[in-house]
Amino acid sequence: MRLKDKRAVVTGGSSGIGRAIAEAFAREGAEVVVNYARSREAAEAVVARIEADGGHAHAVQADVADGDAVDALVARADALLGGIDIWANVAGADILTGAAADAPDTHKLARLIDVDLRGTMLCAWAVTPRLHAHGGVILNTSWDLALVGMGERNPEMFAATKAGISGFTRSLARSLAPAIRVNEIAPGWIATAFAESHMAEDYRRRVIEQTPLRRFGTPADVAAAAVFLCSDEAAFITGQTLKVNGGLSS
Repeated sequence: MRLKDKRAVVTGGSSGIGRAIAEAFAREGAEVVVNYARSREAAEAVVARIEADGGHAHAVQADVADGDAVDALVARADALLGGIDIWANVAGADILTGAAADAPDTHKLARLIDVDLRGTMLCAWAVTPRLHAHGGVILNTSWDLALVGMGERNPEMFAATKAGISGFTRSLARSLAPAIRVNEIAPGWIATAFAESHMAEDYRRRVIEQTPLRRFGTPADVAAAAVFLCSDEAAFITGQTLKVNGGLSS
């Protein structure tokens, strides 16, 4: 088990990529705090699946865009786990489905900045003192096209926000070395709720045709990369981005 006896927190762990990472961490031996903002039932279902497989997990609510909530999350996770070895920033604002899809651009941009960028920074800053005592790993989440670019308004906002996370990751890695490693995963087209339910079939086919590995990725693909970067196998890797995109961008 690559994460045996590790203690991990996964923000946005109640669904999609976050859920896959939380479950993968647990399978690899980590005790996991599954953070959620609103979906208590979904988070508790993740915990139940982990425990049914013999793992240990806890569901903890916190909106990562709220600084006070982040501080409370770090303190609660530290108390539940008896320390924190791994912090995975996966929580992200959904601007593509539900009511958010029809929101004004200014609202979408504010949510992306608050949850994705500000949330990542607040969580990393808040957990750093807890990790410094014994070393640890911070894992952030970017986007494979953040620096390559993709046309239209939603991708413009998404790219700007995720590119900010990439810059923060590189700077934080330098600030915290050698005690703490900081890396990021950059998923490409992954079969999450948006791709499965809201993408036109012709566009979906074009994405597959343009991807060298000729398929969408899965949350499990991303989780495998997350496990690697948070394990001792990546002990000499920091300040880096691992793209999980089937070769779509380099």
